[in-house]
Amino acid sequence: MDVGPASGPARLLAPPRNPARRLRLLGLAALLAAVLAAGVWFTHRFLTLLVVDDARVAADMITISSRVPGWVAEVTVIAGDSLGAGKLLVRIDDRDQALALREIEARLASLGAKRGELEARLEMVDRQTASLQAVSRAKLDVARAALPAAEAERIFAEAEFGRAMQLMTSGSGTRQRHDQARSLLDGARQRVLGAMAEIQTAEAQTVAAEAARAELAVLRRQLDALEPSERELSAQRDRAALDLRDRSILMPFDGVVDRVFIDPGEYVAAGQRVLMLHNPARVRVEGNVKETEIRFLRPGTKVEVVVDALPGQRFAGVVERIGGAATSEFALLPSPNPSGNFTKITQRLPVRVALQPPPAPGLLRPGMMVEIEATRD
Repeated sequence: MDVGPASGPARLLAPPRNPARRLRLLGLAALLAAVLAAGVWFTHRFLTLLVVDDARVAADMITISSRVPGWVAEVTVIAGDSLGAGKLLVRIDDRDQALALREIEARLASLGAKRGELEARLEMVDRQTASLQAVSRAKLDVARAALPAAEAERIFAEAEFGRAMQLMTSGSGTRQRHDQARSLLDGARQRVLGAMAEIQTAEAQTVAAEAARAELAVLRRQLDALEPSERELSAQRDRAALDLRDRSILMPFDGVVDRVFIDPGEYVAAGQRVLMLHNPARVRVEGNVKETEIRFLRPGTKVEVVVDALPGQRFAGVVERIGGAATSEFALLPSPNPSGNFTKITQRLPVRVALQPPPAPGLLRPGMMVEIEATRD
């Protein structure tokens, strides 16, 4: 009698002969192992790594405004343009200001010509009056020197005339000698009077020369009177030049144009914003960290930054600053909740991260979403 196939427990212990079933079992085992590994990795990451997903790339957004009013004559850029410092961005109509500047410069030139004329006249009068004064003083010195000699001659002539009179009285003298002595006396007296007249004339000429020198003071006062007018016109010229220069809005630094708020032909008022810029070489990361996790961060903590737009790239950074108040304190509509209905919500504190080394300019742009990763130490 033939024995049939094994049955019961012996059949259950026999290995399966279906290969498909074996592959399914292996796949299930591998899946369980992968799930277990993922769970271990996620648990390890959750326990040891702090991830801040409420973070963005930030930069100092500079709003450029117009200091002067006027019509927009030219806009040379559009949003997204990269320009160097000093490049023209917007030009406001400057024809009136250019004419005003030319007018003030012409008035300044006129004052300069008048100043030159007065200075030349002052030099001429100075030389002429100085020469006249020297001549008059020399004449006065000569006249004063001639007076004593004339007085001595007169005294001698009077003595001779007295002797001639005595001789005529005694009968020893002659009429001729008497007449000669008298003539000499008259001549000596006339020479004394002439010397005195010369002294008076020289003194008058000296006074006239000194009076002519007084014109120098008048000319100097006229020159001094020009100085306030020149200062006033110089200030007006500088103000007009500044107003003219402010009508050309230039790039303040090497940066990128983010927005343009005006078009050619529009009228802008003083203080109206015209452009928004930022410096791509000075970007940072700003995030909001839960208050329950802020203890893991402090200034100087090293972190890593992952950018959503750049998968696979990681950037090193360091915590630069932690805010002193929660973001809810800066809300436009704070909620003091006086009714007593209270729902506790985890607050967030702002954190600023500096990228070290800085990324290439333009690689990270303000507003990009990023994640900050730090070790829970």
